[in-house]
Amino acid sequence: MSNLSQIENLLGDKAEYYLGHNSKTISKDSIAAPGGEFVTEHFIGSNRSNQVLNNLARLYNHGRLGGTGYVSILPVDQGIEHSAAASFAPNPRYFDPANIVELAMEAGCNGVASTYGVLAQCSRKYAHKIPFIVKLNHNEFLTYPNTFNQIMFGSVEDAWEMGATAVGATIYFGSDGAEQQIQEVAAAFERAHELGMATILWCYLRNSGFKKDGVDYHTSADLTGQANHIGVTIQADIIKQKLPTNNGGYSAIGFGKTHPDVYSKLSSEHPIDLARYQVANCYMGKIGLINSGGASAGESDLQDAVTTAVVNKRAGGQGLIMGRKAFQKPVDEGVKLIQTVQDVYLDEKIDLA
Repeated sequence: MSNLSQIENLLGDKAEYYLGHNSKTISKDSIAAPGGEFVTEHFIGSNRSNQVLNNLARLYNHGRLGGTGYVSILPVDQGIEHSAAASFAPNPRYFDPANIVELAMEAGCNGVASTYGVLAQCSRKYAHKIPFIVKLNHNEFLTYPNTFNQIMFGSVEDAWEMGATAVGATIYFGSDGAEQQIQEVAAAFERAHELGMATILWCYLRNSGFKKDGVDYHTSADLTGQANHIGVTIQADIIKQKLPTNNGGYSAIGFGKTHPDVYSKLSSEHPIDLARYQVANCYMGKIGLINSGGASAGESDLQDAVTTAVVNKRAGGQGLIMGRKAFQKPVDEGVKLIQTVQDVYLDEKIDLA
């Protein structure tokens, strides 16, 4: 069975809906499409130094997707973000940092993203074999009641010393601590660029007020799009964002500023068009958008991950960053899931909508 046939089978009766969609909102010709020369074409005129370009190229050129302009990253920071018990009890081998890195290597990922401790524990053995992405901040999950605040866990210099290709950080846009987080992460990204590392922003919304009349607007296209736009403003080289599930957050919640054209011309109800609006807010794709794989739901994980990958790719995104769906399974199943998602990006027949 060809890769495309397998993908079509996984999409089931939604295959035509996702693979046959022709976007009538933001034209695909306006999007900086991923490709083998993406770093040269879209970063060469920027303020990024030669060392940053070198590390961006190392990330884009590694693994099964190397040289395509797409990336597949294994993120395992959930031991802090969601607790080690909740994350690793389903598969205790990933309490061991080396097994996290080896999963990313076996699956052919472009890079592995994790905590200072995880990557430091095995940096001398693996940092030269696969790009390391050191997560700078976390929401520690032991304060009671939970505060949902991203705090720094180490220095940018420490990440550089362990051979990191890039640093990553999270901002909870809309939260009480958002302004401080924006300033801290902006300063950290500036320092990372000075040292020659690339920067990746986990661009999330967090505010109880973003749930209105039973609808959760934390993943609305308009609000996540603006979060992306702030993220690229502080010079993130790649934006990580959740796939949009709805739109109209500004109007429903009744705050901020928007424009009717966002909903009538620049987006539609189709998931690909909603994701394209996210891409547009990343400087029309000149800063790559990768969507997150989300929590493990069990038997539907492979179908869900492939669907997300198809939406991301056809919208103009650059890849998937997927953790729990992979590492909470036996190794062979986790590798198969990651590589099936990678096959979406390797198949040239799946193109921009």
